[in-house]
Amino acid sequence: MNRPGGWWRRKSTPAKFETYTRWSFHGLALTEFSVAGGMMLGQIGSRSAALLLAVTALHSVACAVTASRALDWHRGQRDRPVRTLWAFGATTAVMALAALAVARYGPGGEVENAAGGVFGLVTVFGAGTAGVGVHGWRRVSAVTAGLAVTTGAASAAAGLPWAVALVTALLVLAGGGFFAFTYAFSAWLLNAVYELDDARETRARLAVAEERLRFGRDLHDVMGRNLAVIALKSELAVQLAQRERPEAVTQMVEVQRLAHEAQREVREVVRGYREADLTTELTGARGVLSAAGIDCTVTGPVTGFPAPVQSALAWVVREAATNVLRHGDPRWCAMELRVREGHVVLTVENDGVPESDGPGGRGSGLIGLRERLAETGGTLRAGPAGDGLFRLTVEVPLPAHLGEAPPGAVPAPLSSPEETWGPGETSAPEKTWTPGETSAPEKTSVPASEAAS
Repeated sequence: MNRPGGWWRRKSTPAKFETYTRWSFHGLALTEFSVAGGMMLGQIGSRSAALLLAVTALHSVACAVTASRALDWHRGQRDRPVRTLWAFGATTAVMALAALAVARYGPGGEVENAAGGVFGLVTVFGAGTAGVGVHGWRRVSAVTAGLAVTTGAASAAAGLPWAVALVTALLVLAGGGFFAFTYAFSAWLLNAVYELDDARETRARLAVAEERLRFGRDLHDVMGRNLAVIALKSELAVQLAQRERPEAVTQMVEVQRLAHEAQREVREVVRGYREADLTTELTGARGVLSAAGIDCTVTGPVTGFPAPVQSALAWVVREAATNVLRHGDPRWCAMELRVREGHVVLTVENDGVPESDGPGGRGSGLIGLRERLAETGGTLRAGPAGDGLFRLTVEVPLPAHLGEAPPGAVPAPLSSPEETWGPGETSAPEKTWTPGETSAPEKTSVPASEAAS
């Protein structure tokens, strides 16, 4: 069962901003009816008052519909609503004239004053809503000024004093201009939010493409030269073999050596591509999340772990940061590293998880992480943690010879002993060290005479 507000949490940040903008437009339209209803308070029994309330109610609905369709046009989701704008302009003119007629020829008293207020409301909100139907600040200004002048002229034509008509025109210019620029700025800001979101996705895709190009260049540099030499020496070996020259064997031995060398270099390229540095990944994740408006904190020791442990944890950080960006709408993300009972424990937690995220994780990326962690004996647990939180916990065992590190301590780097021994030794000396040591003890060579005895 979905919790209240789940539909809102499932929306992306641009979608939330669009929903907020649309309902703000509807709220402005409702403001017109609310103000008119306040002026009609105590006059509901009058036919003129009922007519004025109906006029403002219909005009409020027209404002909401026109603003919503104009916003769709600004978002590029539909063509410019020309017919809607013309219909709205005609509706505003008819309703403004009706309110003016009631104010001029009505029963007088409070109804006359209320009709004048409704006339001003209809023209102000009409000018403001019409401004959202054009592009550019100059055009918005021209539409607002034109409607203000028309309102003043209509007031003067209805017999109102020129001073009153001028004040009415200025009020429409000020109020309509305020609403028009509010509508236009909101539409511009909504487009900017969507463009920033698209730019962030484009940047992520470019980063992936750049990494693929780098890997392709590395493979080309490694394989291009070796394959060219192998092809040349193979051709030479064929020609020598056809002539029954013994040098053909030497050339094929060289081809074999080059093939093994190429294989080794490719493995080095792939190993460098697949290995990751924990410190670099944490810094990159924090930078990317901060750029996306997500407060990211990292606590605990981040250096001094053995290379396999660092590489495994670095891949977890990379995948976790990707999941935080792709799923939900988080405001914060916390990454914590700690050493516990011979294991390095990494916990990544964030909020803003949508209800649709199931307990099984967030896609195939976590499956790949489990396979990678299995190579080092690590485990991974991921799933919702309640209250819109998602928690990913990884435990990677430290090598047995490091011993149990004290809480909060940074493990010393593991250094492998050098495989060297002196002349006459029949095998490498035995490598032994105690659990508290961080490297193997220095080995000494054994003379051949002692080894013989």
